[in-house]
This record gives sequence, C-alpha cells and structure tokens, in this order.
Amino acid sequence: MSKKSHKNFLFRESDSNSAAFSAILLWARIVFGFLFMSHGIAKWIMFKDIAETFPDPIGMGSEVSFWLVLFAEILCSLGFMLGALFRLCLIPMIFTMCIAVFVIHAGDPLVKVEPAMMYLTIFILMYIIGPGKFSIDNILSRFHDVFLISKWWWATHV
Repeated sequence: MSKKSHKNFLFRESDSNSAAFSAILLWARIVFGFLFMSHGIAKWIMFKDIAETFPDPIGMGSEVSFWLVLFAEILCSLGFMLGALFRLCLIPMIFTMCIAVFVIHAGDPLVKVEPAMMYLTIFILMYIIGPGKFSIDNILSRFHDVFLISKWWWATHV
C-alpha cells in the first residue's frame, strides 16, 4: 500500500450517500433493534410477574408504564429495524432509555447503567444520522416525491 492509500484508508470522510454506508446503517438497525426488542419480549413473557411491581417513574401507574416500555421495546424496535417511521419510532426508545439512565438507575453503579447508556447513545446517533437508503422511509419518500411532481404537473398543465 502506498503512503497516499494509507492516508485515504485512515482519514477519508465517509460518503453518507453510499450504498456501503447505508448497508452499515441497516446492519446497525437490525442488530441493535433485535437486541433492544429482546428486552421487551423478555418483559412481555413475564408480564404477570412484572406488571404490578414495575417502576412508575413518571406517575402514570405501574401497569401503564409497563405498557409504554413494551411499546417502545417491541413495536418501536420493529419500526427501527425496518426503517419505517424511523425517527418517530426512536422518540419513545430514546425517552425510555433516558428514564432508565437518569431516573431508574440514577444511583446505581456503572455496570448496571451501562446497557441503557449504550442504547441511549446509539439511538441518539441513529436519530441524527437517519435510517439510510435501505429503509421503508426511503422507499416512501420516493413515492412522496413522485406524488408531489405529479400533483405539480396536474396543477400546471390541466
């Protein structure tokens, strides 16, 4: 490898519109979405044991808090993995992890807070970056663009 190719390999900026970058985002969505969803599925399986004793950090009742967490961890994780309503799905996921980090595990040692902190960091970064090309949102945005162009054409030519 020449000196220039080392520099390009180590210090070049990534092309956020490339297929490779979108493939990495797809991989991250699937892996972290599945891992996050597994927490929700585990809670759902133990519903009867957990629902009544589940923490109530925002004063809505234990069962309501439990259902909101299940919504974030199962349904929103599915949307996150598919890239469907991506940023909208991330809002409850980020909120859930904020509550976990800053309220539920506030005084706990780092070992106990670390998973929620990692999810929170990943979800915030993914919110900023977006779902990438390989997502349902990207497919829907193409149809939206076609719809707007056809609407404009009909308005100006008919």
